[in-house]
Amino acid sequence: MTTHTQDPAPRCKACRDGASIDFDFTMAFQPIVNPFNREVYAYEALVRGTDGAPAGEILRRVNAENLYAFDQACRVKAIELASELGLVDNGARLSINFLPNAVYRPETCIRTTLKVARRVGFPTDRLIFEVTEGEQVTNREHLASIIRSYKEMGFITAIDDFGAGYAGLNLLAEFQPDVLKVDMELTRRVQTDAVRQAILRSIVDVCRSLRIKVIAEGIETIEEMSFLEQLGIRMFQGYLFARPGFESLPEPVWPEIPLDPELAESTLALARA
Repeated sequence: MTTHTQDPAPRCKACRDGASIDFDFTMAFQPIVNPFNREVYAYEALVRGTDGAPAGEILRRVNAENLYAFDQACRVKAIELASELGLVDNGARLSINFLPNAVYRPETCIRTTLKVARRVGFPTDRLIFEVTEGEQVTNREHLASIIRSYKEMGFITAIDDFGAGYAGLNLLAEFQPDVLKVDMELTRRVQTDAVRQAILRSIVDVCRSLRIKVIAEGIETIEEMSFLEQLGIRMFQGYLFARPGFESLPEPVWPEIPLDPELAESTLALARA
């Protein structure tokens, strides 16, 4: 990966005109929900091929030559499509993944995003920018400066896939996002796994102290949701509520709450243990 000390002109040109992208893509959207008040907090934009191909097939075509243009094009596509689908009117936020290694200067690289948001009438205070912890960041201070700059601009910031990548809780010592999304590898079958329970309890405690919202990813069962709710997590994303909708904003399926009393009591006992 190139460093951030080189001439930015080629990168800025790529971001501006997208000339180095020689493939098409689109987006699917998956809701992030609070099932206890039946609120859709946000929709996350997920890259897809125009034929519905998964994100991996598109991301394999991203390289050092088109990285900057691709990052900008993803933001534009997500905002334009979400606006066309009516997200502006339903009050939910839009969560966009960004590549920190593709941001040269936050204040410069955000111009295209602001321009398209103004054009389609999308409120910028309802934009969430997620950085995936799984992407190896070559300059941690640069990432911290991006997060700080985005927060100052009024955007919501998030760390995605927390616990599955190159850093853990020590990352929060350098900067504090508004939202932390816990990876599914930690939430899967958490109600039966004492190790995962201990780790998640620590994450929730730290985030509570730092006033960071926690979202649990990859939730597939009521039992997982119930245990995590007892830890203090109230926002979730996963197949229990909705699968990603190809070029659509899927309506969540709301599980029955309250849960069975015996199940609720057992998960509460585990949470207190």
